[in-house]
Amino acid sequence: MGSLDGRIVLITGAGRGIGREEALFFAAEGAKVVVNDPGVGPDGSGGDPAVTAAVVAEITALGGEAVASADSVTDPDGARRMVDLAVETFGDLHAVVNNAGTLRNRALVGMTDDDFDDILAVKLKGTFTVTRWAARHWRARHEAGARESRAVINTSSGSGLANPLPTQTSYAAANAGVAAMTVVAALELGRYGVRVNCIAPSTIRTRLTAGVPGMPAVPADGGFDPAHPAACAPVAAYLASDGCPLTGQVISVRGTAVTVNRRWSPVARIAKEGAPWEVAELAGELERLPLEDPFEILAASFGAALGPDAGAAIQKMIEDALDGAA
Repeated sequence: MGSLDGRIVLITGAGRGIGREEALFFAAEGAKVVVNDPGVGPDGSGGDPAVTAAVVAEITALGGEAVASADSVTDPDGARRMVDLAVETFGDLHAVVNNAGTLRNRALVGMTDDDFDDILAVKLKGTFTVTRWAARHWRARHEAGARESRAVINTSSGSGLANPLPTQTSYAAANAGVAAMTVVAALELGRYGVRVNCIAPSTIRTRLTAGVPGMPAVPADGGFDPAHPAACAPVAAYLASDGCPLTGQVISVRGTAVTVNRRWSPVARIAKEGAPWEVAELAGELERLPLEDPFEILAASFGAALGPDAGAAIQKMIEDALDGAA
């Protein structure tokens, strides 16, 4: 018996990386899977339907059930077709894993409107659009008396939640938005029996993380690889399972470390009674509070991997990005 026996799941961005590993794992756990991916490059360019066909072939060769979808999450009609494909092929839809994402590393001063908009169109709006069509299906099923367990698993990133990586203004903004959207959707969709959670992978080796400083190399001895994209699959599968009670949670995944997050948590506060603040007063009060330095956050995240010269390596990464900006 698998943990996902009888579950019908749509996984976006499932042609490669984390999404592919999730599709294979879900199928091995008994799920029927809609493998969605237009087969684009890391920056969203191009497209190849053979990418999803290959994943479906892997699943069926192992005795699983899957169907391919090459629609883009940026196309509202395409998002609707993904949901319809699950229902028409397998009879229903129990869970959606919003994994699709693209990346263009650009310094802010060299970033174009398209660089910003295109990344948000996939990661942030794509998550919204697919979830919306799934939610409309689930609302109709709930109103018809169905009470199956439903789930949405969104995918954010350490970039946007914990690690302020330079050159990733659009990617970080999109991922932070996905995390915020998760909490709101959990509040709204609970009425229809839908749980909504989010995983935030960090230091996972994919096409999008190839240039991240300190990314661990593949173990030479063929041993356990904590940076392999398969690390996320069991967490996503649990969140998609029938008996999972969690909703509204943002969970970081780094190798076998699974961490529950608490959004933006207040740290320190100042207050004044009876009159508005004056600028000079604020200068004296705010500057004494325990403020975080973004550079120190980044150095702490990657320092162990980069060694004693972590600060210099990170500073060089920032300067190289700025020097290469148009």
